[in-house]
Amino acid sequence: MSALPQIDPTAQIAPGASIAEGAVIGAGCRIGPYCSLGPEVVLEEGVELVSHVVIEGATRIGARSRILPFASIGTPPQDLKYKNEPTRCEVGAGCLIREGATIHRASVGGAGLTRVGAGCMLMAQAHVGHDCLLGDGVILANNVMLGGHVLVGDGAFIGGGAAVHQTVRIGRLAMVSGLAGVTNDIPPFGYVFGLPARLVGFNKIGLLRRGVSRDQLRILRQANNLLFKEPGEFAAKLDQAAARWPEEALVQEVIAFVRDTTRRRQLVRPGRMTAPELGGIDEENGEGV
Repeated sequence: MSALPQIDPTAQIAPGASIAEGAVIGAGCRIGPYCSLGPEVVLEEGVELVSHVVIEGATRIGARSRILPFASIGTPPQDLKYKNEPTRCEVGAGCLIREGATIHRASVGGAGLTRVGAGCMLMAQAHVGHDCLLGDGVILANNVMLGGHVLVGDGAFIGGGAAVHQTVRIGRLAMVSGLAGVTNDIPPFGYVFGLPARLVGFNKIGLLRRGVSRDQLRILRQANNLLFKEPGEFAAKLDQAAARWPEEALVQEVIAFVRDTTRRRQLVRPGRMTAPELGGIDEENGEGV
């Protein structure tokens, strides 16, 4: 027999909420009206489900996360190969999941886990496909679409309406413009724009906000120019950058990302933004103007 729901006595459950046998509800949780929780769901302490939230499967929601109406988490993947095998879904602590966002549990073609890291924000109608792995502090703006098996590094920002193809990797603190179509990997700190997305700069503002010095930014700009703007064979330029800046952590992070032999897609191609009315980006600094 299934166990009764394990509901901490300090949790608040509104009338009309449906909590299946076996679910675990932590201390101080608040579950609003007409929420539905499956038998393998775990809510850590302080989670708030505002109303009409659906959480299914073997899904764990991290402490103090807040989920707004009509969000759906842990439902089966949109994968025709999936036959209800046991897979998981996790949302880290302190996340904000806005209205209508969807996060699917994993399929059987990966590690069996879909994960959203701590401190992430998914704006209204954002979609995280099966087997995606998002780092901490990731922001998905409205209507962002992540296909299956997408990897997103810590602190990355993906603008409204952007679509990311399955198996793409997006590096730490990368920035994707709204309505971009991302079909290839984006290196750490890269800024991409367009359909198909092209590398047009780097996320200067995001780096400054995290305490990166002006000298580090200057060296990163030099390395980006060498790798993505200057002519020459790319592998040779990678070797040159590695030898020229062996102690520069940001540069070495970009090089390690590009050299990762597990990658399944090519690197995004460089490009230019030549129409100010389409965004007015300062390509040299990678920031809005």
